[in-house]
Amino acid sequence: MAEILGPQKLGPLTPLVGEWEGDVGVDLSYHNKEDETTQTGYFEKAWFRPIPIVENGKQSMWGLNYEMTAWRHGEEAMDPFHDEVGYLLWDAAHGQVMRCFAVPRGIAILAGGDAKPRDRSLTFKAGPGDKSYGLAQNKYLLERATLGDFASTFKFNDDGTFSYTSDLVLKLAATGKEMHHTDRNTLHRTKRIHPSAENA
Repeated sequence: MAEILGPQKLGPLTPLVGEWEGDVGVDLSYHNKEDETTQTGYFEKAWFRPIPIVENGKQSMWGLNYEMTAWRHGEEAMDPFHDEVGYLLWDAAHGQVMRCFAVPRGIAILAGGDAKPRDRSLTFKAGPGDKSYGLAQNKYLLERATLGDFASTFKFNDDGTFSYTSDLVLKLAATGKEMHHTDRNTLHRTKRIHPSAENA
């Protein structure tokens, strides 16, 4: 029997609602202490929860607030090495999805892209100097590495898992060269959020 899908206020963000875990994360980044670019495997937990409607004058958006936290393999009982908080937003009238998030390094990114209500793959992009979808960083980081283009894709897989990739271009002041900081993982849902669910 085919799945029955009625109106969905969250549009293409609908499949994300809930809590997730993934153990196949790979982070490729520059490590200052070692002065080298290396890969790090990681375990990750994430949650996505609906927020009230957002209204900017005539613009109306529905969305999720979210948090993604990651631990290096072998350090799951220790402090995480990455944490980010943000919002995912759906502007149905303009066919736009947005990812607005910050990380505690003093970096904030607002990325977006075109989307349709039933899309199974979402792309978010931002660029330096872009007046709508752009990036910001603190003064210390700006002196050492300039943020370049950001691109991220969320993909909803047929087996119910959710995969993402993120790529942030950095121009290192020490070398004058560009490098790509990339992350990827596939997560499975561990808890659905529903009015009938008991609070943990």
